[in-house]
Amino acid sequence: MSTVVDALIGKIFSETCSNRGGELADYIPELAAVPPDSFGICIATVDGYVYEVGDTRLPFTIQSISKPFTYALALADRGAEAVAEKIDVEPSGEPFNEISLDPMTERPRNPMINAGAITAASLVAGPDVDSRFERIREAYSRYAGRELTFNEAVYASESHTGHRNRAIGHMLRSFDIITGDPDEAVDLYFRQCSIDVTCRDLSLMAATMANNGVNPVTHDTVLAPVLVERVLSVMSTCGMYDGAGKWLYEVGLPAKSGVGGGIVAVLPGQIGIAIYSPRLDAHGNSVRGVEACRALSAELELHFLHVTRAARAAIRARYSASDAPSRMRRTPVERATLDDVGKRSRIYELHGDLLFAGAETAVREIGGVDEDLEVVVVDVRRVDDVSGVACRMIDTLRGTLAQRGCAVAFVDPGGLLGNSRSDLTGDTGRVFADLDAAVQWCEDVLLDRHCRSARQPASLAVTEHPVLSALDPEQLDRLTRDLEIRTFDRGEHIVHRGDSASGLFLILSGKVSTTITDQAGSTYRIITLSAGMSFGEMPMMLDSRFLNDVRADTAVTVAVLTPERYADMASKEPALKVALLERLASGAYEQLDLMLRSLLRQGNGS
Repeated sequence: MSTVVDALIGKIFSETCSNRGGELADYIPELAAVPPDSFGICIATVDGYVYEVGDTRLPFTIQSISKPFTYALALADRGAEAVAEKIDVEPSGEPFNEISLDPMTERPRNPMINAGAITAASLVAGPDVDSRFERIREAYSRYAGRELTFNEAVYASESHTGHRNRAIGHMLRSFDIITGDPDEAVDLYFRQCSIDVTCRDLSLMAATMANNGVNPVTHDTVLAPVLVERVLSVMSTCGMYDGAGKWLYEVGLPAKSGVGGGIVAVLPGQIGIAIYSPRLDAHGNSVRGVEACRALSAELELHFLHVTRAARAAIRARYSASDAPSRMRRTPVERATLDDVGKRSRIYELHGDLLFAGAETAVREIGGVDEDLEVVVVDVRRVDDVSGVACRMIDTLRGTLAQRGCAVAFVDPGGLLGNSRSDLTGDTGRVFADLDAAVQWCEDVLLDRHCRSARQPASLAVTEHPVLSALDPEQLDRLTRDLEIRTFDRGEHIVHRGDSASGLFLILSGKVSTTITDQAGSTYRIITLSAGMSFGEMPMMLDSRFLNDVRADTAVTVAVLTPERYADMASKEPALKVALLERLASGAYEQLDLMLRSLLRQGNGS
């Protein structure tokens, strides 16, 4: 199923396709024979999910993208200090194949130019060139998560035309940078450049670097974290040759290009990017690759200096309305319906900084839920920062879910997603100030779709109140004659915590909430009651004080059995009292069950 991220990448792919600038690497005959307009983009996440569009499974040779991975192997084999004695880590400002060393240190300026890469290859441990190459191939395969193969034709072509690299090798030998046979070192370098990869392979190799050296698919630890830091540091400053400064400024990702047409880029802790398009610019970088990376960085806000403050999953909790219902008391039929269809809802609580990577994991999970999901609530109260691309991704997700008939609501009192409570209406999206109101709406949507009868009425006559349903007609007539009808305005307190018993309140219309206020002044809703429900039973029966406040959420009409009438009934009509108490006990049990289930959400910190 196509996702929001697929759409974003597809848009960039389509816009970049029209760029046919650049030339093939014709100085290597085999590279000059590849289809010039091949094009693929892959993004691999650190949990192993790969987004891809275009020619992502087309093999091509890795070429200079091999350099950071061989440098990593040399660091692992020889140690950082020993490698530093042979290779510097400073930008060169020169073409990648320059025959030169730093005039002060007399070492290659960095491992990303050919002189440094040939030196790195010479530092790979092994008894002979064949075994050293096999170690390089195996290492690359571990990064990619599959066995990579060697391209004999490209190797032969590079070897036949690689005189400049041989000159570099002999220069390195003359300065004792390479102490063995320089032709063997250069040959090893030709071989590593001739390993076949796909765009998908490269994205997983980059994602392994992004994942602190652990392959996100195989979970194989390929490189120690401290060495990942060193490799990515050099890629940041030197990976794009003499265009590295502009790249870092505009794109802001550690990256490496190759004359085979590939580019890899790494956003540490989040994603690996790979792009393949073989037409090259004057620096030896893929023209489309550079343009697409620039667009991805801008569109997805990927610059590595704009990162989340904490590397944690964006989704803090996920559950259904059955798992943690609202505090709205329902009729038995409504509760039975919600128990049956509540799993068709999902509440997602997000937290942290919601930038591209965090939004990607969230929209991928939410957008990939079962097709029979009917209602989604996304709670962003604990989100600290939301990037522009995250807002766009979530809004696109909302539209996608709505097209599938899935109602969507947001709990966003601060307007982080850019929507006010009046911006979104109906089932295409609602914005709520608190989670319980959103869950109540979620339940209402399910009930509207699946419970057509025996719904909680908006209003009822006193003789229709369920608390009185157990009474026979004579008892009902005697009791209702002495009930007092009272009305309250929205927001008005009906009773306060600490008030003495003031009777049994039967709600005839409107909604009320029982609340409690802590010492800090924060008010918490315990339960919401509507027409057909009651409150005040326990203080009246126990002759005690109210333990909580009761406030009218809307205009409310109630019928009140006063304490005096209850006391008179208890002494003169015990049968009527028993019938009433049995019904009240049943309602109190239902109310306790709802309160305990709703506390599940409080237990999660909601």
